[in-house]
Amino acid sequence: MSEPRLHVRTVAVDETEPLIPRADPRNPLVWLRRGEGVVGLGEVLRIESSGPTRVEDAAAAWTELAAHADVDDRVGLPGTGLVAFGAFAFADESAATSVLLVPEIVMGRRDGRAWVTRISLATGDDEAQDVSDEASEDPVIPEPAPRRKVPRVTFAPGSVTPDAYEAAVAEAVRRIDAGDLSKVVLARQLVGELHEDDGLRATINRLAEDYPDTWVFAVDGLIGASPETLVRVDHGQVSARVLAGTTARGAGEASDRERAAQLLESPKNREEHALAVASAVSTLEPHTARLDASPEPFTLQLPNLWHLATDLKGTLGDGSTALDLVRAVHPTAAVAGTPRKVALATLAELEGFDRGRYAGPVGWVDGDGDGEWAIALRCAQVDADGTVTAYAGCGIVHDSAPAAELAETVMKFQPIVEAFGG
Repeated sequence: MSEPRLHVRTVAVDETEPLIPRADPRNPLVWLRRGEGVVGLGEVLRIESSGPTRVEDAAAAWTELAAHADVDDRVGLPGTGLVAFGAFAFADESAATSVLLVPEIVMGRRDGRAWVTRISLATGDDEAQDVSDEASEDPVIPEPAPRRKVPRVTFAPGSVTPDAYEAAVAEAVRRIDAGDLSKVVLARQLVGELHEDDGLRATINRLAEDYPDTWVFAVDGLIGASPETLVRVDHGQVSARVLAGTTARGAGEASDRERAAQLLESPKNREEHALAVASAVSTLEPHTARLDASPEPFTLQLPNLWHLATDLKGTLGDGSTALDLVRAVHPTAAVAGTPRKVALATLAELEGFDRGRYAGPVGWVDGDGDGEWAIALRCAQVDADGTVTAYAGCGIVHDSAPAAELAETVMKFQPIVEAFGG
C-alpha cells in the first residue's frame, strides 16, 4: 500500500472574518491571537503518538507526510500551505493521546491578508489524479454561524481538594528547603459537565474577546487561552516567551501600578522567573547560532493578573524544525520545575493525577517544519462524554506559602471558568 499523499491548495480571499463563528461547534480547530491566525474544518487525517517519544514520532511521521505532499500555495504566509494542528501530552507516562490533525479546510488571517486552504488525501495514482483535479478548485469559505450563548458549566474540585493542594505545596517547600530541588510546579483540577453539544465555539469566542493578547486554541477538545509562547519558528528565526511569577491586578489604576511594581521587585517571583528563563535558554541555545534574551524581565498585563515575562529571540543554527524544538524545550521549568528530572518525579507524586495535555505543547506546524507552539495553560479538556476538566498550577519555591499558592490557582482558573459561563 502506498504512502498517503496530500494535495494542498491555498488561495488569497478578500476576507475570512469572523473566523471563530466559521469553526465547527462540536470539533473546533482554532489558533488565534489578536484576531489573527488559523481555523480548521474537518479532518483529512490524524497522527497519534504516546510515550517518551511522542513528539519525535509525530515529527518523523509529519516530515514523511509533508515530503510527499503536492502543495500549491499562492499566499506564502505563516499558516498557509500544508498545516496540522497539534496537542501533546505533558508527561511521558500520560494516558492522554498526543495528536497532529490535518483539516480539510483552513481559513486564516495575518498582516491584513486572508486566505483559504483546501487539503485532500489520496492513496493511489488513479485516485490521486481525481483528488488533484478536485483540489485545483478554489476552496469555498463556510458562512459564519449565528452567535450562541456561552454554555454554563458548574465546576467543582477534582481529585485533589483545596486542603490537599495546600498540603502538597507545604510538602514541596519542605523538599526544596531540604535541597532536593529548586522549584516544582504543582497543579490542581476543576471538573464540570458540558450539556450543550454546540457550546464550545461560544466558549472559545469569549476567550478570544476577553484575552486577545493570548494564544486562543482549540485542538481535539483541548481549549484555552495561553499567554506563554513555547517556541515559534519562521524561516530560520526562533522566538519564545517565558512566563513565571504572578500577582493579581489591582482594584484601581494606582493599586494596579503598585502591584506590577511589587511583582517586578519580589525576590520570590524573580527567583522563580530566573529559573524558568535559565531552563529555556539552556534547551534552546544548542540549536541556535545566536539567542538573545530581554536584559530584564518585564511585566505582562492580562485582564485578571500580572506576569513576569522574558522574550527570547534568535537564529537557528542546526536546521531544527518547530517540532524538533518542541521536543527539546518541553517541559520547561515554568511548568515542571528545576532540576527537570527531579521536579517531574516530585509533581507526579504530589499532584496525584494525570495532567493529560495540560501544560503540554499546543499549536500548529506547516509542511516546511515552521510553526507556532504555546504551553497549554488557562485551559480545559472537553471529553466526548461532556466532562470538562480545567487545570491551573503554580511554581513553588522555598518561600512559597500554601494559602497564597491556592489563591493564585483560583486567579488562573478564572479565564476558563468564566468562558464556560462561571
